[in-house]
Amino acid sequence: MGVISILITALTLFYFDLANGPLICFILELIFISAFVSLRIILRHKKFVFRMIPTLAFIVSTAILVPLTKPTTERWKAVNYSNPVKTEILTLENGKVQGVYNKDKTVEVYAGIPYAKPPIGDLRWREPQDVENWEGVRDCSYFAPKSMQPGSNPITSTLVDIYAERGWHPDYNMHSNQNMSEDSLYLNIWRPNTTETDLPILVFIHGGSLTTGSSAYSDYNGEEMAKKGVIMITITYRLSVFGYFAHVGLQNESPNHTTGNYGLLDQIKALDWVNKNAEYFGGDKDNITIAGESAGSSSVSALCASPLAHGLFKRAIGESSSLVVKKAPHTYRTMEDALKTGNDIMKEFKCSSIDELRKIPASKLVNTKYGNSGMTLDGYALTKDPYDVYKDGENNEEVLLNGYNVKEGDAFAVPQYLLSPTNKSNIRKRLIDNFDEQTADELCEYYKDEIKKDAFSVFNEVFSIYWFINPHHSWSNMAVNNGTPVYRYQFTKENGFHGTYHAGEMIYAYGNVKNCKYDYRYNDDDLKLSETMLSYWSNFAKNGDPNGEGLPTWSLYTGNGDGVIELGKNVGKIGDRYLGAYPIFERYIEKLIEN
Repeated sequence: MGVISILITALTLFYFDLANGPLICFILELIFISAFVSLRIILRHKKFVFRMIPTLAFIVSTAILVPLTKPTTERWKAVNYSNPVKTEILTLENGKVQGVYNKDKTVEVYAGIPYAKPPIGDLRWREPQDVENWEGVRDCSYFAPKSMQPGSNPITSTLVDIYAERGWHPDYNMHSNQNMSEDSLYLNIWRPNTTETDLPILVFIHGGSLTTGSSAYSDYNGEEMAKKGVIMITITYRLSVFGYFAHVGLQNESPNHTTGNYGLLDQIKALDWVNKNAEYFGGDKDNITIAGESAGSSSVSALCASPLAHGLFKRAIGESSSLVVKKAPHTYRTMEDALKTGNDIMKEFKCSSIDELRKIPASKLVNTKYGNSGMTLDGYALTKDPYDVYKDGENNEEVLLNGYNVKEGDAFAVPQYLLSPTNKSNIRKRLIDNFDEQTADELCEYYKDEIKKDAFSVFNEVFSIYWFINPHHSWSNMAVNNGTPVYRYQFTKENGFHGTYHAGEMIYAYGNVKNCKYDYRYNDDDLKLSETMLSYWSNFAKNGDPNGEGLPTWSLYTGNGDGVIELGKNVGKIGDRYLGAYPIFERYIEKLIEN
């Protein structure tokens, strides 16, 4: 192995692995590299067997070192301070729980409360069942495991982080991974430490393409929302092959003849639990708002369209995804496609029956090569496509707040072409590959001046509009057309981290900018915007209107792009600069439907 190859390998380890582990490991690897290079130079004229000694020594030492940089997997604590104080015992419908206070004792946190039976064994791929009563007092000072999900590639993740941060900041601290289990149907409650009752409730559904994610991430920690007088709840639901697998055999055994929407049914079950238990934890079951981001927002739009969710909530917040479009670009698929994927998975694991597939260990099944990242029209949880539900004026929410970030598509388009960035020479070909020739030509004509200046950004914007912005435009207009009041936003705040990329708004909306431990990411402008957005979101959860004393006026959206508010360095009403692009994508969608 040549010196150059070793150095390349070492640099890869530095920047994609060791620089995110303990500092001592990084230092040791530097020492190993220095020793290797020095010995290679000293032994360069010796026999081959001697020249190989430093190479072999480096390989062995690195092989020993790399596992030491891997984070541990453990239960995550509900609060992040030493020796947390226990709350009083709280009695719920199914038993007693005890949580912990936040550091200043203004908020009570109850983590890992079960809302359904564990969906394991014979209950895998069945509708969620009522949770059973438990004896004694349940310790709710730790989050429950996240749902089973495939692992991420650390090198790819770091590359995306490097792009997202506009200048990478290595982190030489070990951060544990959250434990994972098929037994994951739990929720977390943050409530104000008060004797008040009938408090508004906000239920948040995490994103992750319906394949990854957790209810315990710090960006949407509910402590700051609770300080505003709103009970915040985050829920875990089945993901990937466990949440969205579909098969005829499952349809036949289901009393509701359903398959493919187990994760969505979990969300509905969680909402049912919240309604039944609201009075026990001081909440108002008649004042529930659902919220979600990315696939969580797609789920919110599905809940707004589901007859099973009717009456379980009052208002909806959707951030960065929607199914209320003639043909959803992601997180939704036809039953035909879902069943085909299900049959492919049966063949992959060499199973001839559902009973056989249920016996496959979750740790093995989770690594299926087939994606399960879409809800479907199952005739039970969803009896109509969400677009048709809105067209017929049958949506569930009384008021809708929804919006998007201006660079949603970057996080998806950039990794796809990481080693071959889009430029003015290849953009048309790439647009053809992702859409069709006519649409590509229309987009190239529409963006002709911008392509000359920055084809890379144009290509990313096209993905942002098609995947995220146009679906929100459609959702807003469809809701307005059937009389639902709508508040629509566009998030534009850049910062030292995700900025206006996908998911960049969450840490602002739920008030957690002030709690970020990385000082380089955010400044006073970010803190100010976060307080504004938290006030908007909490006001909306309280009474269906984000406006309040001291806040810039957020006017109702009236349709066709009129009434969008900018949430950025400036906060106020703006025009919709994508109005000219929407018709191009609508024509493309019509062709997809026809074909």
